Amino acid sequence: MGPLYSVICIMPELPEVETVMRGLQAVLEGRRLRYVHVHRPDLRWPFPAGLASQMTGATVVGFRRRAKYILMRLDTGRSVLIHLGMSGRMLIRPSGANDLPAHEHMTLETDDGTTVGFVDPRRFGSVDLVETQNEATHRLLAGLGAEPLEGRFDTAYLAAALAGKRTPIKAALLDQRVVAGLGNIYVCDALFRAGVAPTRQAASVSVTESGRLVHEIKATLTEAIAVGGSSLRDYVQPDGELGYFQHAWKVYGREGEPCATCPGAPDCAGISRIVQSGRSTFYCPRAQR
Repeated sequence: MGPLYSVICIMPELPEVETVMRGLQAVLEGRRLRYVHVHRPDLRWPFPAGLASQMTGATVVGFRRRAKYILMRLDTGRSVLIHLGMSGRMLIRPSGANDLPAHEHMTLETDDGTTVGFVDPRRFGSVDLVETQNEATHRLLAGLGAEPLEGRFDTAYLAAALAGKRTPIKAALLDQRVVAGLGNIYVCDALFRAGVAPTRQAASVSVTESGRLVHEIKATLTEAIAVGGSSLRDYVQPDGELGYFQHAWKVYGREGEPCATCPGAPDCAGISRIVQSGRSTFYCPRAQR
């Protein structure tokens, strides 16, 4: 393994969590955890009692992402559920890198000497243990909606989920009970690409528009994952490279810039920003109806 590198997220959304999971998978899958140490009693919630002893000696057999949660599956039949929270990041260090980074609250060492640390300065992240066969019923996962990149998330599903909803369509898409893992950045861009105004009442979105939204949500997330997500402050990919999708944002963070859909149109004032439920929404009032 080369020099110190890291998987870092600040306010991670689905593509960033997927990128982190893949980075962990590359160095942990098939490896035995020969050393696990928990350096404090809690993050957002207390660490499970006996977490270190229950993980030590186990072999990592696989990974799964559910919404914005990472599930690291062990050969003991249990899964380690990891949520990065607002400032959590996973630091991966080669053998011999023994200095404990600041705010590292859990450290794993594998049988090949790789060290992985969970660093979380603000401590809004969390770690839990769950029986692998019971992952779906864990209190943090049980109420989640469809995964947007899986087959269940299709036109019929979204149209049915939006039927009768009087909330704005943006709020409906951010509702984790409707679609799991979507966040502000990618909802803004998907709505723009689908030509749907974020202020529209969810129930007013037609079946045809639901189909466009499904297509653009999948496309936006897939493109973001392919380039390692978006760089938010110090977010980097497992190999140390920055994510680059922020350069492809259509509207997010582009207040006042020209709209790519209607360049030169005299009645287009460019990208606007409004606040919905305390979050910034970026959109083009002319292109999105």
